Amino acid sequence: MKKTITPEPTDKPQKAVVESAKENTSSAGAQRRKALLFQLSVGIMLIAFGILTFLVVTIPVFSIDLSITQGLQSITNPIFAGLMTFISWAGFSPQSFILCAVIVMLLFIFGYYWEGTASFIVAVIVPILNLLAKTLIGRARPSVDLVHIVNQLNDFSFPSGHVMHYTAFFGFLCFLSFTLLKPSLIRTLYLVVFGSHVVLIGISRIYLGDHWASDALGAYLFGGLCLIASILFYRWGKTRFFLNQPTAAAKSK
Repeated sequence: MKKTITPEPTDKPQKAVVESAKENTSSAGAQRRKALLFQLSVGIMLIAFGILTFLVVTIPVFSIDLSITQGLQSITNPIFAGLMTFISWAGFSPQSFILCAVIVMLLFIFGYYWEGTASFIVAVIVPILNLLAKTLIGRARPSVDLVHIVNQLNDFSFPSGHVMHYTAFFGFLCFLSFTLLKPSLIRTLYLVVFGSHVVLIGISRIYLGDHWASDALGAYLFGGLCLIASILFYRWGKTRFFLNQPTAAAKSK
């Protein structure tokens, strides 16, 4: 009579369970660290903007602002001057409204309805927030007796409307380009074009004498907070609205 061989118990299933638990725990821990880092970053930006606003209200002109403006305006290269003028020109009305409207319409035409809706909301809300901040803070623009001013503007200075708008709107377009499009030359081109506008607009506003460097810094901080809020709003609505719209990944196949 043959003996029945009973397979020896193995601990592989137990090991698999343990490893899976470790991975889930590690993933949860990583998510908590990311969430904490995100909250810390937002907190730092809020505190920095609050401190800068307090200083702007109490000190009319910073010596470092004047030094930065004079240093930039010492650049006499005509190509640099033309680039700075063009970057700012695109942020004035009516061309700014036209540009935003065209981009939003293109998003709708290509089927990105939620992206177009979110971009439209950013383009409308951010200038309103900027106007409220400028009115409440009431900082005067640079004067002609201190720096060279290309075009004299009569509204308030802090935070810069151009910089805040570019940071939030073009920054949001950078986010959409990076997340929706596959790695390609066209995605790289979008990121360079939109990103360069965000980077150069602060330099442009200082160079043209319309704003102090602290105006640009405050706008980058406030605009960055608006950009974060826009991305959170977009992700919140992405899972609730326009679920049947085509995706970039599907179109690029």
